Amino acid sequence: MYERGRRNTTVKFSLRADGAARDVCVTGTFSAWKPLPMRKQKDGLFTRTVPGMNGTFEYKFVVDGSWITDPDHSHWVVSPVGTLNSLGVPPSALVAAGVAR
Repeated sequence: MYERGRRNTTVKFSLRADGAARDVCVTGTFSAWKPLPMRKQKDGLFTRTVPGMNGTFEYKFVVDGSWITDPDHSHWVVSPVGTLNSLGVPPSALVAAGVAR
């Protein structure tokens, strides 16, 4: 799942992974597909805020080495290699659509 972060150009990603998950990352066009480690919160949710989000972006989560689409988001795009990527919109579009403030 993703939502607008505290600042207009940031996005906060979150994932509730299996309780046994140890290494959870988010990756996408915003990081040139380099996995960015997520931090496990006390409630078991993994989170990561990413700055500089100004356009539409593709992303995936990496859980203990397995790349997965966002289970809480239903917008996808087919990648050049034929796999599905989750598709996100910029925070400013979320604000304009009334989804976020």
